[in-house]
Amino acid sequence: QVQLVESGGGLVQARGSLRLSCAASGRTSSYYSMGWVRQAPGKEREFVAAISMIGTGTRYADSVKGRFSISRDNAKYTLYLQMNSLKPEDTAVYYCAAHRSLVPSTSGFDSWGQGTQVTVSS
Repeated sequence: QVQLVESGGGLVQARGSLRLSCAASGRTSSYYSMGWVRQAPGKEREFVAAISMIGTGTRYADSVKGRFSISRDNAKYTLYLQMNSLKPEDTAVYYCAAHRSLVPSTSGFDSWGQGTQVTVSS
């Protein structure tokens, strides 16, 4: 029902920064809270961050607290993930996801983007 397209991934050095974007299109009115989930090579998908419908409430995985910041611009139908102080263990494919609830959720997403690769070198 909604299309999500991530961008902004790439290769970055440790301690560097990167900002991911997720453009939404289609039936966006059915999706409220949104989030980012990542999957590192050989590992299961891991929740990263989530944001409420209007952007005032956020949740973060312990591993990224203080380093990552999730935000959204509803006028532009775009979700962002600002990643600072990147570490090699942050290397993963990052997926943008949409949820039908109003509050930021760590699971239960039902619409996903294709993902964007983030590689952090040491």
